[in-house]
Amino acid sequence: MEEEEEKLVQSYPHYWGFTPEQDYYNHKGIRGTKSEFRTARGLKLFTRSWLPNPTITPRAVVFMVHGYGNDISWTFQATPIFLAQSGFACFAVDLQGHGHSEGLKAFVPSVNLVADDCLSFFNSIKQQNPQFQHLPSFLFGESMGAAICLLIHFLSPEPFNGAVLVAPMCKISDSVRPRWPIPQILTFLARFFPTLPIVPTPDLLFKSVKVPRKKLIANMNPLRYRGKPRLGTVVELLRVTDFLNLRLSDVNLPFIVLHGSADAVTDPDVSRELYREARTLDKTVKVYDGMMHSLLFGETDENVEIVRNDVLSWLLARSGGETRLQ
Repeated sequence: MEEEEEKLVQSYPHYWGFTPEQDYYNHKGIRGTKSEFRTARGLKLFTRSWLPNPTITPRAVVFMVHGYGNDISWTFQATPIFLAQSGFACFAVDLQGHGHSEGLKAFVPSVNLVADDCLSFFNSIKQQNPQFQHLPSFLFGESMGAAICLLIHFLSPEPFNGAVLVAPMCKISDSVRPRWPIPQILTFLARFFPTLPIVPTPDLLFKSVKVPRKKLIANMNPLRYRGKPRLGTVVELLRVTDFLNLRLSDVNLPFIVLHGSADAVTDPDVSRELYREARTLDKTVKVYDGMMHSLLFGETDENVEIVRNDVLSWLLARSGGETRLQ
């Protein structure tokens, strides 16, 4: 990238550039809102919605969960904006310790409690908005967020019509998973020092995003966690991925799982195994040759369009709509 362009990108207030947020939403023909949600355990979480133009009746509701170290206010927005343009009402929450939500940065002491928080927020949306109560509703998760979607499914199997699982963290890739005996040592130390940011792993952003310019944009996120992973978070993620890996056959929810064959963060073979083992009959797997972890932002624009349209086609087929490519 040319030096002048790099300097320009580094001054972006939004991932798309300098256009004010509401002006950008208006240009895309959608509505965006921000709010706060208080969980049953007293945490204040930041939430967003991306809704179709008021003249359009939503096709379905999509409840979205971001990944580890990410948030819902930077590049994550690209997908719900796209889906809202296609008639889907999208809602998401910054998880505990992420983005604008309360909690020590990137500290997730219990993924199960985070799943409870998400489910409570999603239920509140339907309770407070009668127009959504009879619409199909879907889960959408990226990486750790996809793992949380599966936990939500186990907590409450009935309310959702399906799930979009993008590079799900059902197993951490061997290229970033700590080697024996490090997990055993980390587990011991986490009992006493759970919040210490000392786990020796590489910055996942640079293993996730393929396009150099997009690496720069993703790294510009003012809310991105840049420290080393915390002991308690790593131990909890290892526990949850091991748990999910043992329960793949219990998944009884329609789903599409999407993964890049060159993903160095989560394991595409486990997505294939999820497809084989899941109990549901309505299941789809897409493994994209040569693509990396960040399928919906970090790839070339052409690759992102392929993945987006696979997601859109799957959702439309299960919400009574026809494919409308953007």
